This record gives sequence, structure tokens and C-alpha cells, in this order.
Amino acid sequence: MNRLDSTHIVYLVALLTVIAGTILVGSAGRNFFSAGNISDILTGTSILGFIAIGQTLVILVGSLDLSVPYVISLSSLIGAGIMANQPGNILPAVMAALLVSALIGLANGAVVAGLRVHGFIATLGMGLIVSGYLGSTYQGSSGQAPLAFRLVGATGIGPVPVSTLIMLACAAVVLLMLNTTRLGHAMYAVGGDPSVARMSGIRTRTPVIAAHMICSVMAGLAGLLLAARLGVGSPTIGSQGGYDLLSIAAVVLGGTLLAGGKGSLLGTLGGVLIFAMLDNIMSVLQINPFLKDVVRGIVIVVAVAVYARRRVVHRQARFGSGAAAHDDGDPPGRASERGAGSRGNRSSSPRGVSA
Repeated sequence: MNRLDSTHIVYLVALLTVIAGTILVGSAGRNFFSAGNISDILTGTSILGFIAIGQTLVILVGSLDLSVPYVISLSSLIGAGIMANQPGNILPAVMAALLVSALIGLANGAVVAGLRVHGFIATLGMGLIVSGYLGSTYQGSSGQAPLAFRLVGATGIGPVPVSTLIMLACAAVVLLMLNTTRLGHAMYAVGGDPSVARMSGIRTRTPVIAAHMICSVMAGLAGLLLAARLGVGSPTIGSQGGYDLLSIAAVVLGGTLLAGGKGSLLGTLGGVLIFAMLDNIMSVLQINPFLKDVVRGIVIVVAVAVYARRRVVHRQARFGSGAAAHDDGDPPGRASERGAGSRGNRSSSPRGVSA
């Protein structure tokens, strides 16, 4: 019997969350599957889903993006400011907000790939730059979204919000890119081992820059959606939501390795859904907001512990008995023993003697 992979596990946890939510919400006199409650849950997945999609790509290439909250705020301000309550300005505003977001992602990717600065530091610095600009330029909310644009954040098809449908469409495009294009395969290769990817003829800078650009564009879309919901742009809407760390948590919960090279966008969407359901359940039960972070933290730690103790990948020996099957679940000691064994076999071979 094959082991469950991380994607199967996260959706199994989502199913258990649904069962627990049904019981707990029912005990409070509410129906977990009511149209209003389902709409609330799906609405909660929209913003975090956009950001987590981009964050998945960045983590797959072995980087991080901590600038997303400030890109969200900047995008909402640019969009609402250009719209200025004029329906005819919607398209130029959206294009301008996404263009600025893409340029920020390009700068992040160039620093990470070109200057070889770790993504944590590079994007943290970019986030501080954008944060300083927001703080010195805007004193409060700015601009105004017209009614036609606000309907994007307020309407839906049945219990499914339009914003969720847009997020799922973006996820489908990114998933198709990861699974069927050279760029997607290169992202996995660069995240797994940049040196091997480089020797295989892959231009390692391109996937890193592309991942950061897509991540920033997704954050820009999230900012525009928040502007549609609020009707105005806000310089603090991104940082107040804590979307940087929460998106990373959703990606990790979905089974993507922080070291890069291995993960699933479907798993990320499962992680986003779990967080949305947990928030909904705790809101219905009127749990202290600070305890929500406690619950999130417990879920993240347990998930990472489960992934760390499981042996997910099994490969047959490729170079004889000296190269044992690779196993992600091996403890460091066993891995070093295997490495020593393989080195011993190489040194005892005729080629090793002649060297």
C-alpha cells in the first residue's frame, strides 16, 4: 500500500476540520454548511489564496518573499487612487497596480538571483523601502473604487464569491505552468539543487526572477481585491493582515519544503482552506482573537513535525549497492553512513585508485 503524500494528508486534515467544524458550529446553534457560512469561508480563502499561490513559487525556488504585505497596500492605493470613483479608469488602474507590483517582484528577483542575496533579506529590505514610502506619502486611506469595481468583492455565484473564482482561475494557470512548461520544471530543479540545475543547462536566474515577479503580481491582485471590498486604498491593510507569515504558513502546511524543490500548489490551496475554516469556526464560537494565533501555531508545528518524521520519497539504487535508496525520512546519522558507504565504494573502485 502506497504511503499518503503531503497533498493527501493536508486534504485529510481539511476533511477532519470540516467534521470538527460541523460539530462545534452546530453546538453554537449555527449551520456550518449554510450558504452564508460557506460564503464566509470561501471569502477568507480569496486574499490569502492569491498570496499563497505566489509564495509557493518563491519557496519552490528556495527563496522567500516578506515584501508581500507592503505590495498589497501599495497596489490598493494605486488602484483606488487612479480609479478615483470613475468606472472608465478601472482598467488603467488595474494595469498600473499590477505593473508596479511586477517591477517590485523583478527587483526582488534580480537581487536574489543576480547579487545572490538570500530572499529573506532581499525581500525584507524591499518591504522596508515600500513601507517607508507608504508611511511618508499617505497619512490614511486614499482614492475611491467605483461601484462597478466594488461589485467584484461583494458578489458571487450562489455561495461562491467572484473573488474566489478569480483566485482559483489564477491557481489553475499557475498549476498548468508548473506541470507542463519548461519554466515550471526549472523552478523545481533550481529549488532542488541550483548547481545540478546549472550543469543541466538551466538558466538558474530566470526561474528565480519569474517566481518573485509572479508572487508580487499575485500580491497586487490581493491588494486590488481588498480595495474592491473596502472601496478605498489603505497604506496599512497588508501589514495589518500579517499576510507574509500567514502565506508562508499555508505553504508549509500544504507540504512544500522551505528548502525548496519539492511541493504542491494543490497542497497550498488545502492549507489556505484549513486556515479559512479554522478562522471561521473560531469566529462563530467567539474565541479570543489572540487565541487564533495559538491555534494556527499549533497546527503549523504539528504539520511540520508530521512531514519531518514521514518517509515520503523512495527511489531505487541507481549505482549499485553503495548508493542506497534515497529516503527523506532518514535521520542525519543514517544519511551520513550511507554517504560514507558510497564514498568508500568509489574509493575502492579502479577509477578511484587511478585517480
